[in-house]
Amino acid sequence: MESGPAIFAGVVFTLFGAGMLFWTGACAVRREPVAEGVRPGLAVPLAALAGAASLALGVWCFARL
Repeated sequence: MESGPAIFAGVVFTLFGAGMLFWTGACAVRREPVAEGVRPGLAVPLAALAGAASLALGVWCFARL
C-alpha cells in the first residue's frame, strides 16, 4: 500500500527536476533571464541546484520501492 504514494512523489519530483534543469539550460544558452529581477550569475546556479536536488529526490523515492 505504500508504493502508490512513493511512485506519485517520485514522478512529481523527477518531472519537476528535469523540467527545471531543462528550463535553466535553455535560458542560459539563449542568455535570457532565468528569474526576473535576479542576477544571472546567482539565478542560474540556484535554479540548477534546485532542479538537481528535486531530480535526486525523485530518484531516491523510486529507489525506496
